Amino acid sequence: MSIFGKIKDAIFGKAQAAEPAAPAAPNPVGAALDAATSAMAAAAAAPVDVDAILTAEAANAGQTLNWRTSIVDLMKLLGIDSSLDNRKSLAQELGYTGALDGSAEMNIWLHKAVMRELAANGGKVPAELTD
Repeated sequence: MSIFGKIKDAIFGKAQAAEPAAPAAPNPVGAALDAATSAMAAAAAAPVDVDAILTAEAANAGQTLNWRTSIVDLMKLLGIDSSLDNRKSLAQELGYTGALDGSAEMNIWLHKAVMRELAANGGKVPAELTD
């Protein structure tokens, strides 16, 4: 799985886990399938509030992680290896064309690119995190 895929799954998976389960329909199997399909469609249509999920995770992290500006802290918060090698892989995956040296420039670009990709994949991300 790609590094961005791991980031997306870590955030979007928390959103799905937080959603209440749809009540079971006492109707025949066909009606239950229709209800399940409708619930899945509604969940797919609703954007995932990335800010709320990450803010809640940070509150329970047991350490100060500045996920709003630091790609390293964002990855740590999600339990993803934040090593330079992993960040290099993520940079290549997302199309970074600068030096893969772990510089502030690379890390800032990575953070914004990840936030833009989360938004493009159904995440609700504040504009200040994508600019």
